Amino acid sequence: METLLSICLGVGLSAACGFRVFVPPLLAGLAAATGHVSLPESAMWLASPLALTLLGTAALLEIGAYFLPFIDNALDTVAAPTAVIAGTLLTASLIVDASPAVRWSLALIAGGGAAATTQTLTSLTRAGSTVATAGLANPAFAGIETAASIGATTLALLAPVAATVVLILTIALTVRLLRRSRVRNATTG
Repeated sequence: METLLSICLGVGLSAACGFRVFVPPLLAGLAAATGHVSLPESAMWLASPLALTLLGTAALLEIGAYFLPFIDNALDTVAAPTAVIAGTLLTASLIVDASPAVRWSLALIAGGGAAATTQTLTSLTRAGSTVATAGLANPAFAGIETAASIGATTLALLAPVAATVVLILTIALTVRLLRRSRVRNATTG
């Protein structure tokens, strides 16, 4: 059961990395440092003063940059691979009682995959907003994405299984909406 919870926690935090790369590890580290969450020993590096300082600085810079139209789109080119790497490392750090081959395979597929999916959806949304509004609505999307990262991280820390279920349902709903949109565009175009 502990392994399942650690996988769900890793996947939930990884998905949140797709919204903002540095917010989930920062909040997980803060929660561990203040005793609100118990992380496995392999993830306690997140609670170190140096990690918290670096993650806090990076999170503030990342959040601020996303409020600048057109800079936000450029940042996506760096954020996409970075989110996958962060999601993979977070998940690998959190999985306990698994062989290295299983741990890293799960981390890459589930953690990296969750981060990549979320990051792809946010990038597509921001690109659509840039085209439709010449970037004027992008700061609103940046605020929503930051709130989503904080909310998804909090849910993952408090209820990892629920966070994973919400992630799966959100992906399924998004895929369904995208398919419906493609069908509608094909019939009207």
